[in-house]
Amino acid sequence: MIERVLAKRIVPVVVLDDAGSAEPLAEALLAGGLDIMEITFRTPAAEESIRRIAKTFPEILLGAGTLLDEDQVSRARDAGAVFGLAPGLNPKIVTKAREAGLQFSPGVMTPGEVEQALSLGCKLLKFFPAEVAGGTAMLKALAGPYAHTGVKFVPTGGITSALLEAYLRLPIVAAIGGSWMVEKSLVNEGQWSEITRLTREALAAAADAR
Repeated sequence: MIERVLAKRIVPVVVLDDAGSAEPLAEALLAGGLDIMEITFRTPAAEESIRRIAKTFPEILLGAGTLLDEDQVSRARDAGAVFGLAPGLNPKIVTKAREAGLQFSPGVMTPGEVEQALSLGCKLLKFFPAEVAGGTAMLKALAGPYAHTGVKFVPTGGITSALLEAYLRLPIVAAIGGSWMVEKSLVNEGQWSEITRLTREALAAAADAR
């Protein structure tokens, strides 16, 4: 999974109110050149949306986000998710994900949480909430004592297209998680061509940041 994430360096964070939007959204992202996405378990439509995309677009590296309990981990894996994320670090969720065969990235924002995640065998970590937690300055500080461990971060929370380049220029950042190219209003209004355009734009900016 880390190799796939490093290849694109952008993980769109999707909130779907209607599972009927799942397939056209996946098509729009693929048309823009992006074959990875995270669907958050914040709405009742999340599980069915994952199931539909996993069945129709197996080429997409499909993740489930905001996994806050063990039941959600099981449901996400059964629906077809291949990786999971959470805003925080809960050892029980990490263990459950491992048992379910779901690659998991817990959320961290402090040195203590980074060390706990590493002790649990997690090396691809969600840095959340990125901007509020200190942004690129905090990640540079964390890189000092932890970069040699092989840990990589996916900062998420408050990141916009204008901030993308600053984050991706940090060696310790594997990718960024963002929602500007898949904003709820764009999805709910079916603006698939605009989502494709924004995705292409984001990928071009990510390529420039290498």
